[in-house]
Parts: sequence; structure tokens; C-alpha cells
Amino acid sequence: MTGSPITGKKLYIQEVSVRDGFQIEPRFIPTEQKIELINALSRTGLAKIEVTSFTSPKAIPNLADAEAVMSQIERVDGVVYAVLVPNVRGCERALACGVDEINLFMSASATHNLANLRMTQEQSLAQFEQVVRHIDGRAAINASLSTAFGCPFDGAVPESVVFDLVQRYLDMGIGAVSLCDTTGVANPAQVERVCAQVRERWPELVLTAHFHDTRAMGLANVLAALRAGIDRFDASLGGLGGCPFAPGASGNVCTEDMVHMLQAMGYDTGVNLDQLIEISRLLPEIVGHDVPGQVAKAGPYSRRYPVPESVRALSGANQ
Repeated sequence: MTGSPITGKKLYIQEVSVRDGFQIEPRFIPTEQKIELINALSRTGLAKIEVTSFTSPKAIPNLADAEAVMSQIERVDGVVYAVLVPNVRGCERALACGVDEINLFMSASATHNLANLRMTQEQSLAQFEQVVRHIDGRAAINASLSTAFGCPFDGAVPESVVFDLVQRYLDMGIGAVSLCDTTGVANPAQVERVCAQVRERWPELVLTAHFHDTRAMGLANVLAALRAGIDRFDASLGGLGGCPFAPGASGNVCTEDMVHMLQAMGYDTGVNLDQLIEISRLLPEIVGHDVPGQVAKAGPYSRRYPVPESVRALSGANQ
């Protein structure tokens, strides 16, 4: 379907399963399977794919093949291939592979930042500055702000902290930011309020919303962000993912479920939903377990079933 009845804008769907999802799987997904999956996803109309993370293999062994995956995928015109980078060393590795975008990350919560990165927020910001200088225009930069809507350790995160960190990003020359509900604690009213204020304060900012469905509010939060003017959304095929340093944080919003909802409402996502569902149905075999996504199991809303013979007989008898 085309045309956005609410915003009048095209929506941009950004896939994170092969990084955010695979990094916490109980077993290593073979490199060849990662490459095949990314190649298939590249042809569905997704705007961006977060391919991998150039972190220490000891820290995230499931993504120890970052160079091999990034260098062997087939790149499709119009798709942005992004990677997560924790520091200058990771940045060097990523740039050597010719990535399109580098995604930096830190937490709005001081405690979660220590748990996740073993650094204070000021140390993270200082590292951001080093990476931005090192990139020097050789790749686009996005900065993700984890726990922007709440922390599993500290609870509520003051909105003023979120706004201050967004401003710090902009002061470094970073013009693209992701607001992340890392632990799935956000509610629609909060999401609409925070996103609307960020859009109002920084209208030129390229803003992405990243939600988890831990407490079954993920799709509702997508709609709230839409009302606030957000047009870029991260999602994970099959609903894979979660944060290893956030207790109880289950998977991301499911890509095919989100695309299905948006297309049913008349939004233009640019994504071929049938292809996406077909790929998602391969996931249980790849990861070795069932996945949370619903539309791949039930089929899209447009699916029709044969009328039972007993009903046909009743219909004929009543004519």
C-alpha cells in the first residue's frame, strides 16, 4: 500500500536481527547463514540493515565473524549497511570493510552504562568524540541512546537527561540519533511526549525509534512515535533480540509484525511483506527455537481460508 494517511511521509524500516538478535542467541549462527540471511533481507525493500558489531570477540563471541560477514554480503543499491562500534579500534575495523554507517551507543541511565559498557557516561561521550574525529566523514554516523525511556536498575530516566545527551551528540557533529527502549518499559503516552519534544527542539535531526516488546507495548509505542512525527523504526525479524545487560529484556519489536500493521493502516514502508514473512519462517531452523513473531505464523490480515463444505451446504440450503 502507498501513501501515509497520518504523516504523508514514507516510513523507513531498519532491520537489526542479525546484530541485536544474533548477539544473544545461545549458539553461534554460522557465518554462511548470516550472509545468506542478510542477502535475502537486502532484497525486501528494507531501508537499513545493521549487519554486525565490531566489538571484542571475547565480549560478544556470536559476532566474532564481523569482518567476514561484512566483506562477503551482497550489497543492494538503496540499502544502508550499518554496524555497531564501541571504540576507535572497532571503528578502524569497520571502516576497513567499507561500511555505510557506524552506530555508536551509550545509555541515558548511568548505571546501565556502567553495566553495559563498563564506563561512565562522560567516558562514553569522550570516546564518541574520538570516534567521530577518526571517521572524519568516511562513513555516516548514528548515535543510539539506550534506556532512553527507563532503566532496569535506576527506574525512570529524567527526560532532561535524554535531551541533554541528544544535544551533546549534536555538538559533536552527530546528526542522527536513535531513542531506544532497551528494556521495554516505555508506554505510548511517554513515547509520544518525548519524541514530540525531541522533534520540536531539533527538527533537522534524523531520528529513529527502537522499541522492545518485553511488556507487549512495542507496537503501541510505534504508533505513538508515529503520532510524534517519527518515520524511522528499528525492528528485528521474528522479534529476536534483547539486551544481555538488562534483566528481563526480551526481543525487539518484530519486523514483519510491524510492517504488517503499518501497511494495513495504509503506510508506505517500501517493504515486500510477503518476502519478509517467507524469510522469517526460516528463522526457527536457523536459531534452533521458536521465535515470538505472530504474522509469520498466522499469515497477513488479507489471508483467506477455504469455506468449509458444511458452510457451503448451509449457504446453498438458504438460497
